[in-house]
Amino acid sequence: TCCQVMLLGDSGVGKTCFLIQFKDGAFLSGTFIATVGIDFRNKVVTVDGVRVKLQIWDTAGQERFRSVTHAYYRDAQALLLLYDITNKSSFDNIRAWLTEIHEYAQRDVVIMLLGNKADVSSERVIRSEDGEMLAREYGVPFMETSAKTGMNVELAFLAIAKELKYRAGRQANEPSFQIRDYVESQKKRPGCCSFL
Repeated sequence: TCCQVMLLGDSGVGKTCFLIQFKDGAFLSGTFIATVGIDFRNKVVTVDGVRVKLQIWDTAGQERFRSVTHAYYRDAQALLLLYDITNKSSFDNIRAWLTEIHEYAQRDVVIMLLGNKADVSSERVIRSEDGEMLAREYGVPFMETSAKTGMNVELAFLAIAKELKYRAGRQANEPSFQIRDYVESQKKRPGCCSFL
């Protein structure tokens, strides 16, 4: 199975770093050249013994590339919507992104809200609770991530792959997969130990 996943969010929230951390397990530090238009990478993940190929589209956050991005919404089965916890406007713009998603994406697209840069907690301006509340309002799963440390990065893609695999081949006797419950039970919170 091949699933198309799109990374969305304002310019500078860390979409490209997020993708590279997932694909290569590395963090690109230093100054970044903003993504122009669209870039994509493939990565295969294994979900319950089944290989799922994720085709991940990294999009430009700038307004002037939006029309390019809109063309790709229709094909996406999942959208990871990122904001930067140290940047209030990137969080305030999430509603505008969700309006766009509603307008251009498939009706049953899987959406996940991610508060990125959780490693820079000293500069935090958006509380985790604010992210939780917004996600609840739209009925989407939420977690904070760090493209730098890798916190919850793989989990975000894995949860989406699980959800898409579940939707694709649901068996009558299979217990339903709830992506929000799964994320809640698996996610690590910044600055605390995770007990498995």
